[in-house]
Amino acid sequence: MVELRIIGHARTPWRRREDAPHQPTAATDTIGVLEIAPEFRPALADLETFARLWLVFFFHRSRGWAPRVKPPRGGAKRGVFATRAPNRPSQIGLTNVALEGVDRRRGELRVRGIDLLDGTPLLDIKPYLPTIDAWPDAGHGWLEPYLAAGIVPRLRKAYRPPRDGR
Repeated sequence: MVELRIIGHARTPWRRREDAPHQPTAATDTIGVLEIAPEFRPALADLETFARLWLVFFFHRSRGWAPRVKPPRGGAKRGVFATRAPNRPSQIGLTNVALEGVDRRRGELRVRGIDLLDGTPLLDIKPYLPTIDAWPDAGHGWLEPYLAAGIVPRLRKAYRPPRDGR
């Protein structure tokens, strides 16, 4: 048994899975707010000194999982651990966002480039460190042949909800 604590929730324009972008790079201008629970707000100290953050979250709307899944880019089924599919054995996800502002008193972090559904439970926040977190020489795995053939992965752009949020 593992105990995880929800430290807060993401507030975003994405209410339905089919409307949300597949990756943060498909929603670079999307603004969201991370609402942090009062007992965790002191842990936000010094966070404003970073430009980007890693968010560890819970795929709260995922149900079940399969060992092999069909990627949205097409092609053969792949092992779920070789994809970014949301239906995973432990339902834990990782995304990267740009930090726009921190209000420690209110426990709110304004972020840009968020691809999470509204209400997504947050498990942890970590600073992105470009000298440690970036691996420019890392390969693209099974995507390499597609990229070599000039086939760029199609990341579904997010649905843009009406301004009134409905």
